[in-house]
Amino acid sequence: METEATRNAKDSLELVFQMSNILDTGLDRHTISLLIALSDLGFNPEALAALVKELPGGTTTTTTSNISSSTSANSSS
Repeated sequence: METEATRNAKDSLELVFQMSNILDTGLDRHTISLLIALSDLGFNPEALAALVKELPGGTTTTTTSNISSSTSANSSS
């Protein structure tokens, strides 16, 4: 049974995903979820946006792996 918080989180992610599709960002739900989680952890949202803009227009798997490796580099600094 889902809690209200879980349901709200899923609804919010779905809304952001729909907005992402309207803006034709090419980001999948998993990548968006990672970006939201990084923002929640205190990463600068503008820096995350800049990172996403710099990534090649390839697959979202590339996007996810680049964000993950960038996160590791930021954590060790």
